[in-house]
Amino acid sequence: MAREIGRVGVVGLGTMGAGITEVLARNGLSVVAVDVDDEGIARGRGHLEHSTSRAVAKSKMDEPAREKLLGSVSYTTTLADLADCDLVIEAIPEQLELKARVFNELDGIVGPDTILASNTSSLSVTEIGVHTGRPGKIVGMHFFNPAPVLKLVEVVRTVVTEQDVVDDVVAFAQRLGKEPVVIGDRAGFIANALLFGYLNHAVAMYESRYATREDLDAAMRFGCGYPMGPLALLDLIGLDTAYEILETMYAQSRNRLHAPSPMLKQMITAGLLGRKSGRGFYTYDASESPTVVPDGQTPSASTEETSQVREVHRVGVVGTGTMATGIVEVFAKSGYDVVLRARTAEKAEAATAKVRKSLDRQVAKGRLSEEDRDGVLTRIKPAVDFEELADCDLVVEAVAEELAIKQAVFGALDEVVKPGAILATTTSSLPVIECAAATQRPGDVIGMHFFNPAPVMKLVEVVRTISTADDVVATVHAVCQKVRKHPVHCGDRAGFIVNALLFPYLNDAVKMVEAHYADADDIDTAMKVGCGLPMGPFELLDVVGLDVSLAIERTLFDEFREAGYAPAPLLEHLVTAGRLGRKTGKGFRDYS
Repeated sequence: MAREIGRVGVVGLGTMGAGITEVLARNGLSVVAVDVDDEGIARGRGHLEHSTSRAVAKSKMDEPAREKLLGSVSYTTTLADLADCDLVIEAIPEQLELKARVFNELDGIVGPDTILASNTSSLSVTEIGVHTGRPGKIVGMHFFNPAPVLKLVEVVRTVVTEQDVVDDVVAFAQRLGKEPVVIGDRAGFIANALLFGYLNHAVAMYESRYATREDLDAAMRFGCGYPMGPLALLDLIGLDTAYEILETMYAQSRNRLHAPSPMLKQMITAGLLGRKSGRGFYTYDASESPTVVPDGQTPSASTEETSQVREVHRVGVVGTGTMATGIVEVFAKSGYDVVLRARTAEKAEAATAKVRKSLDRQVAKGRLSEEDRDGVLTRIKPAVDFEELADCDLVVEAVAEELAIKQAVFGALDEVVKPGAILATTTSSLPVIECAAATQRPGDVIGMHFFNPAPVMKLVEVVRTISTADDVVATVHAVCQKVRKHPVHCGDRAGFIVNALLFPYLNDAVKMVEAHYADADDIDTAMKVGCGLPMGPFELLDVVGLDVSLAIERTLFDEFREAGYAPAPLLEHLVTAGRLGRKTGKGFRDYS
């Protein structure tokens, strides 16, 4: 029979504790809120009063309901006042010794059937529980910030947590309107274990000056649809909190990718903790403010375009696949004359027809007039011979992702395209310099990685090699802006920004399933509900294609020789078995 949970204690009234208190009170529970001193009590009470007053102002709650909610919470600085609680949730700072001491005290205060839960995001729930006489009634109950908004709760069971305790906590989380996932006691659990490896990798990219903070963040927002870029997210979380979580993960996993980037420690020592201190990777107009203000690293128009920009009027696109036709549409809609080069006249006409079909859909939806559609189509010229690209100012190669094929295209372009023309590849993972080496004009070769579908996705990764001329970079930047794309700049190394950050995270998710730590559904739920990502890792892998994902992961591993990047054997086995994702009807999930 399930426990009746009517009175709940919350220990710690910082941001998380106050948020959890609000969640409980909003669901009609009687709450006893505890903090170490009157200042902490005042802060927690103020949070709840401010939050509920905003709800009244937005007509989400009336004043009588607010008064009832506020009246359901009592405040104290004494743990003994939790004696008659059915459940106590601890939400104090992430320090094992401090949590262990509180749990030890609570064990001697509450009744024998009371469940003690920790909101820890990374510490071992088992280590916390052994400081009590009731380890079977200890559980992790990890809410996400802000607790009143985010739906995910990770319910962490230890090897000795009683099943009825897990069942009751899951039912209780559902009663609060949350989506619980049950997992074992491992550093970082699901969400943080996947999230913080990715965040740490982004810090390493920034630390090595591979890309600017703005470009790193824009790449993940525009390229993956993430609600925040990694460095902005670290500022929100707090660099000190992130460092502690990574330290805990590394101590347990000994995975070098979890070892906190040295820059984090340096920034913490300098007092740059993120939003809470008014400065982290970005500078804010005040402590605790979300408003970013310009600082010494903020790019300006003058710093972005330091070179002479070449004139671009006519654009060539080599290829007839989805990416190629999407890129043709992007340029033609922006007023460029476009030469679409295919291997045969039939393929060229079929590719042009694909562009027309896309434009027709936009007309049908009222997004484009028939006149504008016809104008776009008149700017597209199908071609078969490379010589027809001779007068192009910019040629974008979008053929198969095989180096030998791309090199052959670049060799052919080098022979016919006029001097001063820019040759770009939209490769997502191959070395751009290898394409440049197939020409006699390496300074004119650059990466211009569009994202699929090109007419929709805003991001273009502008990849300069060690040979690319400054004015070529400036020209491509300007062209991206003219076609209403957001250019980000990086060097010529495997994965560029997006894939280099994305695919190790996807690989880590596969390893979680491989280790039987959590199933694909729970992991997808954790990352979508807990981190606000548009798709879970396994949904995304099935969409991208497991074979494509494996190829990118192999490229990353071959380039960086980082053990943590080695593709998970489970991914390799699924590809071998022909389970490639949605395109074959079977991947990590089966599709009808």
